[in-house]
Amino acid sequence: MKTHTSERIKFPKGFWEGLQQLGMTAQEVARKAQLPLTIMTQPEVTISQYFAIWQAYSDLFGDTAEAIINLATAFDTTKYPPPVMATYHARDYRDALYRMARYKQLCPPEGLLITEEGEHCVIELEWLSTGLAGPPILVGITLAFLLELGRRGTGQPLNAQFVEFSQPMGDVQLLEAYFGCPIRSGAQSNRLSLHRRDLDLAFISYNEELLQMLTPVLDQSLDEHKRNQSIAETVKWIMIRSLPGRQPDIKTVAKELNMSGRTLQRRLTDDQTSFKLLLTQARHEQARAYLADPSLGIKEVAFLIGYEDQNSFYRAFRLWEGDTPSNWRNKHAATRAMRL
Repeated sequence: MKTHTSERIKFPKGFWEGLQQLGMTAQEVARKAQLPLTIMTQPEVTISQYFAIWQAYSDLFGDTAEAIINLATAFDTTKYPPPVMATYHARDYRDALYRMARYKQLCPPEGLLITEEGEHCVIELEWLSTGLAGPPILVGITLAFLLELGRRGTGQPLNAQFVEFSQPMGDVQLLEAYFGCPIRSGAQSNRLSLHRRDLDLAFISYNEELLQMLTPVLDQSLDEHKRNQSIAETVKWIMIRSLPGRQPDIKTVAKELNMSGRTLQRRLTDDQTSFKLLLTQARHEQARAYLADPSLGIKEVAFLIGYEDQNSFYRAFRLWEGDTPSNWRNKHAATRAMRL
């Protein structure tokens, strides 16, 4: 079965070209990421390579906020890949955002959850089927691009209502000037809140003929992607989303998949795995990701991966890594510091 850290994802060619507009070379980023220069010609990279590239770009730029804004505003619309092109030429801002959320499934590891209520439209970024949280630069770029999409599509200087980040993003004042709203760091999630009325604004870049060509092709690609996704990957994603504070059971997960617990277990057996094994893998992956965040206490990490008490988490982690959570965190923090 594939591990999520080695899952291959498409990397936009326009990214490398966009670096040149910022006075940076692709070779610099590849070297900073400690990746071979051939990475620039590869259409797909692993998730760990994907994160390393974004982190390298941020490190070379210096301030995360400045790196976010410069790339979001400098990216040439003619370099957009087909899924993004379909959003840029949508009928209005709402159509563009929902197309973005739909076709984002073709390019993991991040996904978008849109909620409209009252005067607000809140878009939350969530990490899909991976135990690794992405670097701050990737979170910032994703949310900034959603606002940039509205500004370019409507031709109007739209502002957000508020933006929340789970991690520090550099110069807050710079980000507040760009988003036109308050910025909060250290939040529980990464969210962009838009004025709901702005979603009705028509796109001056609307191209019906182009959409009629792109939409069927993208929808077919998305259907194939979903068919190719194993039941094990889907179950693990549901587990990861449900872990905080409790241990998911097979009946609950099966209900979300519109099947019985017995049917789900049979499907997992066919996929050469089990519910118990997937739960262990999900907890292990999430534990490593959370421990990499120094702002989270050990007790909090235990809660986030579904352990009621810290001792149970300690015993499980020793089985996984042969070490205590605290020692593992200290060793990996030292390793990361040496790489910088």
